[in-house]
Amino acid sequence: MTDVIADDQTGVFDFMPGFVAILRGPEHVFEYTNDAYRALAGMREFAGRTVREVFPELTGQGFYELLDGVYTTGKPFTARSIPVTLDQDEGDRVIDLLYNPMRDRHGRIDGIFVGGYDVTEAYRAQERWRVLAELSDRMRDMTSPEDLVYTASEILGRALGVTRVGFGTIDADDVLHVDRDWNAPGIASLVGETRMRDYGSFIDSLRRGETVTINDTRDDPRTASAVDAILAKSVRSFVNVPVVEHGKLVAMLLVNHIDPRQWREDELTLIREVADRVRTGVQRLRHENELRQSEEVYRSLFDAIDEGFCIIEFFDGPHGPLSDYVHIQANAAYARHAGIPNVVGQKLREMVGDEADEWVRRYGGVLRTGQPIRFEQELIATGRHLELSAVRIEPPSRKQVAVLFQDVTARRKAEAALRQSEEQFRVFAQAVPNQVWASRPDGNLYWFNDQVYAYSGEAPGSLDGMVWGRIVHPDDLEVAARNWINALSVGEIYETEFRIRRHDGTYRWFLVRAEPVRASDGSISHWIGTNTDIENTKRQAEELADLNATLEQQVEMRTAELMAAEETLRQAQKMEAVGQLTGGLAHDFNNILAGIGGSLEMMSTRLAQGRIGDLDRYITGASGAARRAAGLTQRLLAFSRRQTLDPKPTNLNSLVNGMLDLVTRSVGPGVEVETAGGVGLWTTFVDAGQLENALLNLCINARDAMPDGGKLTIETSNRWMDERSARERGLAPGQYISLCVSDTGTGMSADVIARAFDPFFTTKPIGQGTGLGLSMVYGFAGQSGGAVRIYSEAGKGSMVCIYLPRFAGEAEVDDADLGLAPDAPRSEGHETILVVDDEPLVRMIATEQLEELGYTVLEAADGPTALKILNSNRTINLLITDVGLPSGMNGRQLADAARVSRPNLEVLFITGYAENAVLNHGHLDPGMHVMTKPFQMDTFARRVKDLIAKDVG
Repeated sequence: MTDVIADDQTGVFDFMPGFVAILRGPEHVFEYTNDAYRALAGMREFAGRTVREVFPELTGQGFYELLDGVYTTGKPFTARSIPVTLDQDEGDRVIDLLYNPMRDRHGRIDGIFVGGYDVTEAYRAQERWRVLAELSDRMRDMTSPEDLVYTASEILGRALGVTRVGFGTIDADDVLHVDRDWNAPGIASLVGETRMRDYGSFIDSLRRGETVTINDTRDDPRTASAVDAILAKSVRSFVNVPVVEHGKLVAMLLVNHIDPRQWREDELTLIREVADRVRTGVQRLRHENELRQSEEVYRSLFDAIDEGFCIIEFFDGPHGPLSDYVHIQANAAYARHAGIPNVVGQKLREMVGDEADEWVRRYGGVLRTGQPIRFEQELIATGRHLELSAVRIEPPSRKQVAVLFQDVTARRKAEAALRQSEEQFRVFAQAVPNQVWASRPDGNLYWFNDQVYAYSGEAPGSLDGMVWGRIVHPDDLEVAARNWINALSVGEIYETEFRIRRHDGTYRWFLVRAEPVRASDGSISHWIGTNTDIENTKRQAEELADLNATLEQQVEMRTAELMAAEETLRQAQKMEAVGQLTGGLAHDFNNILAGIGGSLEMMSTRLAQGRIGDLDRYITGASGAARRAAGLTQRLLAFSRRQTLDPKPTNLNSLVNGMLDLVTRSVGPGVEVETAGGVGLWTTFVDAGQLENALLNLCINARDAMPDGGKLTIETSNRWMDERSARERGLAPGQYISLCVSDTGTGMSADVIARAFDPFFTTKPIGQGTGLGLSMVYGFAGQSGGAVRIYSEAGKGSMVCIYLPRFAGEAEVDDADLGLAPDAPRSEGHETILVVDDEPLVRMIATEQLEELGYTVLEAADGPTALKILNSNRTINLLITDVGLPSGMNGRQLADAARVSRPNLEVLFITGYAENAVLNHGHLDPGMHVMTKPFQMDTFARRVKDLIAKDVG
């Protein structure tokens, strides 16, 4: 094209098939447009107006910039298939475009020649064919209708630029069922059920087979009644293409868009074509799948048949017309039964050789006559016995015969073996000395060996059937028959005893036993029975029973004599133990009473003589003897686990450290004392004073076991006791603290260890030990919830361990541990104390002692009297009461009753016996305390002072 176009030359462009426009100046003012250009642009006003004024919608599409570039650089621009949006309703147009610079006669650029072609329809047709080609290509290898529908939906949705495409079936109630659909990002699926009537009246158009096209659901009368429901599904415009079969609406293709849209005819055409191809493709796949499934079912059934099956087809061979056949089909069981694998395609005469003529004769007869046959024959080539049936496949012109067969080789062998076995059984049954018989499954006996007939005297064959009962003793027949019927019904072994008549009329006892013989399928084929003579055994059993009855009486008499002797021995042992205990008590208490009585007599004599200067010596002796008596009593109570304990949370390391000086002085300089305190030692709940006595006892025993000196070790540690460890020590499994005293002394033998905890047992010389030390430790440990064990060997030293249960809490700190001096025992005011004790002497001594200390004292001999005082208005700062009181109210009950009106009253229990259950096994309420009789009066005074201080405070 020339750079310069004269005005009179522009008319020629009116007849061009393409569009043409001439623009002048840098603003691109329209100078000329032909008819095609005006048709493309929509018949706008062009004369004297710029491109930007005529086409404001091109802003942002890049055309203004292209024009400016061509005008500035002088370089032409060409492009094919450019999309351009000129009319929103029409959508994009596609053009081939040329921008060529135009120059004036001086060579300067003063305009642009615009030319090109509108190729929209061709482009759209090409796109449509591309979409259809892609769909056809992807459908080619598909086997699933569901995958085909989804693939078509995706391709169509992306090609149209819509937001949802799917296929669904429609039932008679106008309900749309969608199994899967394609959706643009952010658009919800319609999978599920949708009632079409809820979204407008367009379902009627679909039922008439009409495509429904809605450009805007807000404006269309078919959707006006359900706009909100439709918009809730993200649908503003849609196309529905019905699928009609036999005049009924069965499905539809749905194309949805979230915005209003003018559906072009080419788009509708594409939608219809896709719908048609999907319908055709789905039908094809369903037909193919049904055919495939049918074939699979046939093949499954064909292969599932347990019998061998094949179809043979006759043909003319070298041996004459229809003289051979080939296997054209065979199931999996063919090889299993015939023993020939891969038979399809094999010819008979190549398979079996010389025996082929017989097979051709049999099957050839079926082919000629059409009469089915059933027979048995051995396949010599494989050694199989086959049971076969054959039938002709119609029409005869197909020359085919179907054969069904199974391998009966095992059955034939079993039958032969059974015949042989039965013959061997008959020979064996006749040879054995026992009576042997056989029965059918229904209980009818059909065979007896000669022994039966010889014994019974019956004629051979006369017992067959159900008449065998005539040789059974009448008293035994009912039980024998009932057991036989039961065995037949359940198929279990028949075993019973009854008497059978001998040929001379006498009866003898027989053990009759029969077992079922089962076939390969588990069913009972027959029964084999035997009759064993047990007459002599029966008689011996009766004689033995008589002997046993007599023997049982003898054993009972002897047993009674032995039990009486054992009871006498136990009583003697008890008396010996009591004698040992009372003897020891009598020895020690006689010595103690002698000292006390002698001292009192001497004091009485000296007082009568006026010689009071010697009284202190006798008073000291009597007091010492009284303390020994109290200690002996404590040991006895500890051994019997009935002493009164005052347990508190205690740390054993602190207790051992506090006693170290006393232990060292007690064992003397010849013994080295060492301690090993466990790190992080747990707390235990124990009477610390009694534990100190126990520890001192163990240390003194260890000293006595080392007469030439040695080493004594006191060790504490935490111990976990599992089931085995706890059982060995007589404890429950759990956490314990151990306190062990070991020495390097003479040790103990096993016999000594076994008796070490017995009361008054000692290995020391007479007068050097009471034999109550270890028994006291044993009782104290058990009463504290623990145990004590001795580990020793003669000549290798000893170790005695006390095991005490762990306490979940912190140990208490005693003032003595802190180095604080005890308060003075005297009263500082006019405190009132109520003393309750049924022993007048004890009450008198306690009252006088307290009054001397400055206290006001009230007395009562029993609980009810004391309770009247407690319920009065008198001020009472402390209640001191014995635990065991008369008149139906013990000390603990008195204290509980007093605390109803006096909740803060301090209570001190004084007891000479272990009423531990009354004191709740040592677990006293706050403000309740206990002291054991007898006690030192100064200790009593300090304890009272401490409790009075708590009440006053």
